[in-house]
Amino acid sequence: MTDAPQRLTIRRPDDWHLHIRSGAMLRAVLPLTARQMGRAIIMPNLVPPAVTTTQAEAYRDEILAALPAGSRFQPLMTAYLTDGTDADDLERGFRSGVLTAVKLYPAHATTNSAHGVTSIAHVVPVLERMQAIGMPLLVHGEVTHADVDIFDREAVFLETVLTPLLARFPRLKIVLEHITTAEGVDLVRRHGPSGRLAATITVHHLMINRSSLFAGGIRPHLYCLPIAKRESHRLALRRAATSGEPWFFLGTDSAPHPIGAKESACGCAGIFTAATAIELYAQVFDEEGALDRLEAFASLNGPAFYGLPPNADSIILERGGCVVPDVLDVDGRNAVLPFRSGERLDWRLLAE
Repeated sequence: MTDAPQRLTIRRPDDWHLHIRSGAMLRAVLPLTARQMGRAIIMPNLVPPAVTTTQAEAYRDEILAALPAGSRFQPLMTAYLTDGTDADDLERGFRSGVLTAVKLYPAHATTNSAHGVTSIAHVVPVLERMQAIGMPLLVHGEVTHADVDIFDREAVFLETVLTPLLARFPRLKIVLEHITTAEGVDLVRRHGPSGRLAATITVHHLMINRSSLFAGGIRPHLYCLPIAKRESHRLALRRAATSGEPWFFLGTDSAPHPIGAKESACGCAGIFTAATAIELYAQVFDEEGALDRLEAFASLNGPAFYGLPPNADSIILERGGCVVPDVLDVDGRNAVLPFRSGERLDWRLLAE
């Protein structure tokens, strides 16, 4: 460790998959992301979801109003794809700069996804338009059939939905979000060099496997969708994230829920990592001996895929660590439990 770097300076990272909710929850969690990230792709699965350009613009206004004074953080908005989505509206939103991408949730795949797509056949005209104008499709890659085991839903989606989708729309840019399997890694590696498929990888899927959910009892705060898989898949994800390959990049899928909503008879899916996201990723890359590749994964690969410039400024991480907050108060009545709450991490982000 004597030769290990004690400080690391990288271009300011971006989060290419983020949930910040709305109202008091948004105001509580947004500053944590804004202190680390230059931009974030904002998920549209609100209640009700942000389906149209007008709704996405109103949501963006709420986010901008909640930013700390002087923050340069930029929310990148998405529209929630439904069976009835208007292709003309999406094109207007994309060309005007309101919308960056469209999010496909298979119906009932995860939190607030009841309005999601019931069949790809229902959205073919929309996907054709997106392909024509270069608008990216962001995919929650799971099937929701009751006869498919929850641990197999991603692999089945890749085979039965995404592979045919790639064949039918050869110029459609797709991000397979929060991949959790070796099969997902392999598919992205096959199509990544064409520039048409990339993947985000969460830090919690790099740090936990499915056994973690049952370590000493049921751990509801480690329940997420897609659910964590076997250890062999976690190791495949770590190799992919730290490989330097440009088709893998940072997306936390940080998803805050009140503690009571997680610790209930039917707990919500989602892990809140935004409190110390970049410190957590730095720890993983350090453990893998790949700190020299963190900047590409966190700060360069995502902008390149989306056709955006990297952030102009930098952040500094220092070895010596930080302690993850125990809880984050939301409104005096509700609180959120961060991932690795109360634990010490090896790196800390220096204040600007």
